[in-house]
Amino acid sequence: MLISGLIGVKEIVMADRAGFCFGVKRAVDAIVNTLESSAEGAEIWSIGMPIHNPQEVARLRAMGLQVAEDESAIPEGATVLIRAHGEPRAVMEKLRSKGGAIVDMTCPHVRRAQERAGALSSQGYDVVLLGDALHPEIRSIMGYVDGPVDVVADAAEAGNLPKRSRVALISQTTQQEELLADIAFVLVPKTGELCVCNTICKATVERQEAVRRLAGRVDGVVLVGGKESANTAKLRDIARANGMDVLWIESADGMDGGWLEGKTKIGIAAGASTPQWLITDVCNKIARM
Repeated sequence: MLISGLIGVKEIVMADRAGFCFGVKRAVDAIVNTLESSAEGAEIWSIGMPIHNPQEVARLRAMGLQVAEDESAIPEGATVLIRAHGEPRAVMEKLRSKGGAIVDMTCPHVRRAQERAGALSSQGYDVVLLGDALHPEIRSIMGYVDGPVDVVADAAEAGNLPKRSRVALISQTTQQEELLADIAFVLVPKTGELCVCNTICKATVERQEAVRRLAGRVDGVVLVGGKESANTAKLRDIARANGMDVLWIESADGMDGGWLEGKTKIGIAAGASTPQWLITDVCNKIARM
């Protein structure tokens, strides 16, 4: 979708894929429905930020959502919402023992990665995960692996892995396919059998391609998304790699008038965990500026 129109001396070009992906929208809708349909006084919890967008989480908290650091903080009998990133099997077992309702919002693409990791591990493969070792999605996938598992962020780290007879390569859903291919290339001489699973979400790929299509068409890109969002960080890297000046902000409050100076055409992109209301706020702020 192309949205363009004169705003003063500026023109805004919206990336044709931006904002909530299917998995995040599904999760947020489930949270809102649970909060609105629960009895007054009911405790509704999530473990960690349900999505990596602090403004949207603040909105959900204002509606009554409570956020725990880990499963041990969830009270007995409370309703717990499993975020789109998923949780390890051991955490799910502990939650079931507490006796409360569990609303599982694990993204289907993450669920596939969890299941593939578990199945290949049980078949004797050493699992290599492409992603951020501290990201909750990677931790959830690791929780389905019973055997050896390594997490690598790039081809250099993959190059430091030892040689092994059977290796399964699985990706965090928000990574880049080019990076997955690079790591597979590095692993080929390190194993007699390599199974590569492309578990990267199609919505992630679409948003990355949408940012690439802005190259050469705009003077700069305003990227809207939470600073802890892995997929938004990838969009920033792609924009910069394609020669675009990037302003990454979480909300309209971060809009910098000085950054706009000298620019006549502005691209707008957003991560998969960015709600539409935040994107609209940013566009309105640019119009006022």
